[in-house]
Amino acid sequence: MQLLKQTYYPTIMQAIHLLILYLFIQTVVDFPLALIDYYHGTDYLYNPVKKIILNTGSTLFILLYGFRKSKSPLKEVFPLKFFNPLVLIPLITFFWGAHNLLDELNLVIEKVLPAPPWFWELFGKIFDSDFGWWGAFMKVAVIAPVVEELIFRGLILHGLRKNYHAFTAVFMSALLFSLFHLNPWQMPATFVLGLLLGWIMIRTRSILLAILGHSINNLMVLLTITYWQQINTYALFLMEKNEKLMVSSLLVLLSLILIYFSSLWPSGKKKTK
Repeated sequence: MQLLKQTYYPTIMQAIHLLILYLFIQTVVDFPLALIDYYHGTDYLYNPVKKIILNTGSTLFILLYGFRKSKSPLKEVFPLKFFNPLVLIPLITFFWGAHNLLDELNLVIEKVLPAPPWFWELFGKIFDSDFGWWGAFMKVAVIAPVVEELIFRGLILHGLRKNYHAFTAVFMSALLFSLFHLNPWQMPATFVLGLLLGWIMIRTRSILLAILGHSINNLMVLLTITYWQQINTYALFLMEKNEKLMVSSLLVLLSLILIYFSSLWPSGKKKTK
């Protein structure tokens, strides 16, 4: 008699359900407030206290809900293993090169599917804050990486890795991560980021490194948007297009090689008896 293969939480479908539940919880609160703001000219939807309470509450609920269903130890779902700090250097160079290459891809997508004005207004609000630049830094480079990594590279990747091949687990967690942001113009960047962080998570088993990598990526985007006029004067950004793309491609390739080897120590180091 053939035995049924044991499955662990979450499978791909369960991960999709978890994310839909997460978005549903926020929509249940946001939609009525949006109607009130529309008809009464108020601004409850963007009230900073409301955003903090809703985001914190919904995130804690999803993490607790998913963790309890996983029936796994906390340190297994959210492992905090040591990692080689030198891996952060090629991560920075990878993000710089990848951003340059993705900018070209985004231009192609923009020609095929132009983004409406409301999208850029909404995208700009991601980097706005009620508490100035440091508020934006906390939101983009601290809170978002912690929340998203605990969900995607922690809870979701843990279940997918136990149910599927490592490639499938990383690919699907990255795909769900990109779809979670709910816009096609951001998908290439979030998908590549998800692939890299998933791969790093598989190699190092350190949720902290995934959070730091995500934070570095978001911080580089925030700095680029904030200080673009000053940054644009540096020689690296004044190269010809083809030269810049070639340098970026070589830098991405070299960075991946360095990440591969630098991520072996110490979490990849086998213990000797």
